[in-house]
Amino acid sequence: MNSPLSLLPFQDLNHTAAGEPRASVRFAGLRTLWFNTGTLCNLTCSNCYIESSPSNDRLVYLSADEVREFMDEIPGEARGSVEIGFTGGEPFMNPQFIDMLDEALSRGHPVLVLTNAMRPMMKCAESLLGLRQRFGAQLKIRVSIDHHDQAVHEEERGRRSWRPMLKGLQWLAEHGFALDIAARTRWGDEEGDLRAGFAGLFAAHDVPVDAQDPQRLVLFPEMDPEAVVPEITTACWGILGVQPESMMCASSRMVVKRRGAERPAVLACTLLPYDPRFELGGTLAEATARDVPLAHRHCARFCVLGGGSCSA
Repeated sequence: MNSPLSLLPFQDLNHTAAGEPRASVRFAGLRTLWFNTGTLCNLTCSNCYIESSPSNDRLVYLSADEVREFMDEIPGEARGSVEIGFTGGEPFMNPQFIDMLDEALSRGHPVLVLTNAMRPMMKCAESLLGLRQRFGAQLKIRVSIDHHDQAVHEEERGRRSWRPMLKGLQWLAEHGFALDIAARTRWGDEEGDLRAGFAGLFAAHDVPVDAQDPQRLVLFPEMDPEAVVPEITTACWGILGVQPESMMCASSRMVVKRRGAERPAVLACTLLPYDPRFELGGTLAEATARDVPLAHRHCARFCVLGGGSCSA
């Protein structure tokens, strides 16, 4: 058996490569339940953390009935305080997605949808507008715009991805949807410059998002799988002045269905869909009973050091 000192970084669940006790996060109560509706997407981005594409179905489409089963585990009195998040892939490609939205909203949950706002969303425009009219700001749409400059955005998302996104964004704004924007910091812009650039973009297209509000324009730290990232030990909480309760895995879980699996599974985090070490069970009850070891570079880079969070 290898001693902790012989391990590679982020391999052992309990110790770092240096043999120090690895930090872990205890579940503190459900605030966001994520559903990955499937990894199929209309785009193939150059640095997608989940490798979504028109051909990647490693996570297959969830059904509306499967989503209902997990929402049934949430007590009725908690529904108004538990956010339901939908991500992908591109959620609007799932043929049962509108039914999932209707179900979550009808139960009283605030709902957050992550989308590229392109053709799959616009094909659902009539149904989506109906939900907006019934539920108002209870439904929030977060549009991915990697950069305020078209050329830089298309460097990540591909040629001819800008104008369809902008058309969808303007449609959402014109019809009064609650809107957030998700951008990326991978190009090294100063935060002030990045927010100023987005402010100009929003003003030019009448998009009512305050670019200076970090909850309305979310700037995600980059997740480079090849980057050298320090491991997080139990001592790091005090050294960094970070509270474990502020980590996503303290208050959220994500439901996925793997290709070939009979049933969905619950994961610790939206960022770790393929690492089996972060699969916590087949029910919310099972998945919320276990601590989550910070044994992945995304735990360190995105959450602890980057201060990132996917939830609203």
